Amino acid sequence: MGKKRIIKKSGRGLDQGRKERALSKSSKRRLERGILHVEATFNNTKAVLTDEKGNAVMSSSAGSLGFSGARKSTPYAAAKVGELLGEKGMQIGLKEADVIIRGIGAGRESALRAFAGKGVQIRSIKDATPVPHNGPRPPKPRRV
Repeated sequence: MGKKRIIKKSGRGLDQGRKERALSKSSKRRLERGILHVEATFNNTKAVLTDEKGNAVMSSSAGSLGFSGARKSTPYAAAKVGELLGEKGMQIGLKEADVIIRGIGAGRESALRAFAGKGVQIRSIKDATPVPHNGPRPPKPRRV
């Protein structure tokens, strides 16, 4: 018959091992001011912490924390991304940050609230969602 294999479905929620691994990989740079870039799409929430020149220091996303499928786009997953970057930011000495938000996903505010909840002072919030200037040319009408 053979050995019975148990298949565990991943994507049930936050994977604790991935969070601990992400926290252990901290930057050796000291950073007092930074910029938090949050990209909230319909499918995922990504966040990148950069220095004032725009050089990436650390990043995280809902998918990298173990969320999969429809759970990646939830406000809960976005909050976990914000918490993780807040914790990592405090480890490298981050005191204040500007925030740039892109996209119209569900995790816009929750990622920012969780990041600010870790003790980082928010200096400014800017919405840089790309807006099309009339977009591409529409298709021709159908001939029936």
